[in-house]
Amino acid sequence: MKKKFLSAFMAVAMMFSLTGCGGSESSTSQSASSSTASSDSAASTEVSADGKVYHIGVCQLVEHEALDSATQGFEDALKEKLGEENVVFDVQNAQGEETNCATICTGFVADNVDLILANATASLQAASAATNTIPIVGTSITDYATALNADDWEGTSGTNITGTSDLAPLDQQAAMIKELVPDVSNVGIIYCSSEANSVFQAEQIESYLDKDGIAYKEYTAADSNEIQSVVTKAVSECDCLYIPTDNTMAANVDIVKNITVPAGIPVIAGEEGICQGALATLSISYYDIGYAAGEMAYDILVNGTDPGTMEIQYANATTKEYNADIAEALGITIPEGYEKLATEE
Repeated sequence: MKKKFLSAFMAVAMMFSLTGCGGSESSTSQSASSSTASSDSAASTEVSADGKVYHIGVCQLVEHEALDSATQGFEDALKEKLGEENVVFDVQNAQGEETNCATICTGFVADNVDLILANATASLQAASAATNTIPIVGTSITDYATALNADDWEGTSGTNITGTSDLAPLDQQAAMIKELVPDVSNVGIIYCSSEANSVFQAEQIESYLDKDGIAYKEYTAADSNEIQSVVTKAVSECDCLYIPTDNTMAANVDIVKNITVPAGIPVIAGEEGICQGALATLSISYYDIGYAAGEMAYDILVNGTDPGTMEIQYANATTKEYNADIAEALGITIPEGYEKLATEE
């Protein structure tokens, strides 16, 4: 067990080393509010029962509503369970760049953090490549087997990795397409080709569309610069679009909305954030899966639970939601059983 004055020294040293963890200044950033609040409490190390202050590195792929909520849930869980004075978060955002994820995670390893939260698939892959000893808890990961390239996946990693998934039931999402667009004949599936989680979801949704006898075509964007041209092409060839839980698309949802709504093309989204520019979604709570990830992190840090034996956790509940503004613009009547989405102003 570290002595109290050594823990305080390490907390301060961690603060001064933060600028070295984020890669280039233009492409990575820290969450100032999170880091500052936790660092202030780190000065109160004497409050800790055993003198232990836990240092957590958080690598978030990109800033958007879903991932932000997951990070917040994770932080809240650990603050509640450990006490705010006993945990310091180094929250860094990769600004959608996988190379930045690698830089951030290798920085966490160099700083010898106690645990890494990997928020989104690219973050998990970078953290996994950076260390096989520091515990890694993932969140907002659609499919861990795909993310970790594990052919023999049975629900646990057997390594230093565990976490929570944001996978909503894809069969129910496919059913929403038929329910809301009953005359659909051709579905355009749009996602970022570099996101393994999106590739997985596209394959799954296609299998359900096959069962329903609905034609489909994939439209992929390599990055955000290609979204406008890809969506424009899709709306000219399809009568409905489906966008899975894709971080690149979620960060550029206004582009999608500004093309699909004037064209009169409904969009079914994989998650609530994307539904800000879509007709409907079968949503989960990203805050809840982030909070559950925080509880798992607590078990690892305090109870010594081996992350390799901890099964991946999934959202307990789903909600059918619809965007009232877009439904009105498209002239689509939403059936019972859907909740109105709280849209951004």
